[in-house]
Amino acid sequence: MAEPAGPFYLLQAGPGRYLCYCRPGPGPGGTVYVTDALEVWAGELGGGPPLHCALGRGAAALSLGEGKATLQLREEARCSALELFKLPIAEARSQVQALVFGMAGRVESLERRLEGQRGALGGGNGRGRVGSSLPPWRYPSPRKSRGAGSALPAKRKIPGESLINPGFKRQVLPPGSVLGLC
Repeated sequence: MAEPAGPFYLLQAGPGRYLCYCRPGPGPGGTVYVTDALEVWAGELGGGPPLHCALGRGAAALSLGEGKATLQLREEARCSALELFKLPIAEARSQVQALVFGMAGRVESLERRLEGQRGALGGGNGRGRVGSSLPPWRYPSPRKSRGAGSALPAKRKIPGESLINPGFKRQVLPPGSVLGLC
């Protein structure tokens, strides 16, 4: 199954949220899909106005009915309502699967592009290495990564330096010296 073509839009219908996206078809329009990740509704776009214009402006409303849905485009006179029909469960499953993997592929591609831009800009702290397991914004801060039991690196002790009062050096007398004889 072909991966969905974006752009992707979030729609609100009552308390539910829905994802709307299009897939180009052999004809002039293509197919529009609306899903709540459990069910999928689909409808054919004719040669009408571009759906993404109305969706991008937030000028669309979704209403659900028994086995169908209507995508109401408020500002478009030529295509004011688009009827969407519920897909059979097997087709809906494969459609959601293609959607998830298609979106994951896009995210991965965007992360690679972002990583490339970080490298081109001289990423600075060396965290943005290719092949790293975390995206650049998920690297732990050196401050936050220290556990409660870890301490700062130990300062090197200088011979003769006091442990109680660091920086104070005791007088070391040569061997055979006697104290208090004067």
